[in-house]
Amino acid sequence: MNKRFVLSTIALILIVFLAACGSDTNGSASNNTNSTVKETTPEANEPSKDSGKEAEPVKLSFIHWRGEDKAVLDGIISKFQTENPGITIETQVFTSEQYQSTAQAKLLDESVGDVFASFPGAQFEAIVKAGIFTDLSGAPFLNNFTPNLIQSGQKDGKQYAVPYQLVYNMPIYNVKLFEKHGIEIPKDWDGFLAAAEKLKQAGITPIAFPGADIGPGQFMNTMVMNNAPDEQIFTKLVNGEAKLTEDWWIKTLSQFKELNDKGYFQKDALGTKDQGAGALFAQEKAAILATGSYQLAQNKKNNPNLVQGLLAPITVTADKAVFEGIHTTTFMLGVNSKSKHPEEAKKFLEFLSRTEIAAEYANGTVQGVTVKDVEYTSEELKIVSSWTSRKTRFQPRFTITNTEIQKAVTSSIQAVLGGKSPEDAAKEAQAIVDQQIKG
Repeated sequence: MNKRFVLSTIALILIVFLAACGSDTNGSASNNTNSTVKETTPEANEPSKDSGKEAEPVKLSFIHWRGEDKAVLDGIISKFQTENPGITIETQVFTSEQYQSTAQAKLLDESVGDVFASFPGAQFEAIVKAGIFTDLSGAPFLNNFTPNLIQSGQKDGKQYAVPYQLVYNMPIYNVKLFEKHGIEIPKDWDGFLAAAEKLKQAGITPIAFPGADIGPGQFMNTMVMNNAPDEQIFTKLVNGEAKLTEDWWIKTLSQFKELNDKGYFQKDALGTKDQGAGALFAQEKAAILATGSYQLAQNKKNNPNLVQGLLAPITVTADKAVFEGIHTTTFMLGVNSKSKHPEEAKKFLEFLSRTEIAAEYANGTVQGVTVKDVEYTSEELKIVSSWTSRKTRFQPRFTITNTEIQKAVTSSIQAVLGGKSPEDAAKEAQAIVDQQIKG
């Protein structure tokens, strides 16, 4: 081969190689951009797109059932995102019925719920058993809460969830209607029946009862609290140490039947949902709403002229009454053990636990909270806060830790309102309880 040709070819290859090495100093044509060249480019002081995950934005999913709190929570979330610009929060809200039946499945598929709420009792127990909660024990922000008010989020000595709301699950009454008709708060069962009769004779529905959904599970708490003053009665039921066929539950069902048979509930109570019962109360067509303090804000929104209070039917004689009402620590916030961003999720819980943020939530939603030193400013919360010094009992329904047994209990109330005798309804419900215990 001609030497001159070989030398010319080598020279040409060197020229091409050198030209390639000198092209595109920004590195678009090469993955091995020289660091010295980078320092001379406009992007030199910006974070590399290939840097660690810390530079990547984090999106948290927050799921719960408090649709009426959306506007307030959106404002709080906006503040959190401003303080933490690398974190965004996407919220999904379900009805309480949907949430109780579908939340666990949604959490298990890992698509939603870095932060999520749970109900105390059966749902909390099931989620603990499924291993979905992250153990929050020892987290510094727990010190922001009143210790005895977050116990319902504990299991086996560990803090799995933080109850955020302090709710009174007892009927709301129209103060002006009671005053107009000269009705004082009843102190015994006869007094409660007399008050209901007086309202009925005046053309007012005594009790708006959402029998198609939340009514049985809410109203049962105050109805049973003094018939079975043993606070462990439903724990004993689940353990097979008590039965629904005993006097305490037969009496409770009998009193539900009495209210229904005397026309103290609205027509078609079993077909009435929460929204319908709430509308009757807000329109002042009903004097009592058989739900709980969590609906005070919505009622006021629907009728700004309402003056509301809380009362509980005392189902025994005054001298045998042990409890005055029902409280619940609920809207229990937790971090999903399957979350890819647990530290950011905990940061959101810490933000919610700050006194000023909890106060914003409480006063904006008219919900009591478990956070320490929160000052209530709304009219309704000032009324509700008076119950903190009264003798109230933790919601009995939420001490039923088996979902099927809980359904059996509430279904027995619906069965009685549908025409079954208290004895038959109790017997059928107890059969389900027995199956669950054996199974």
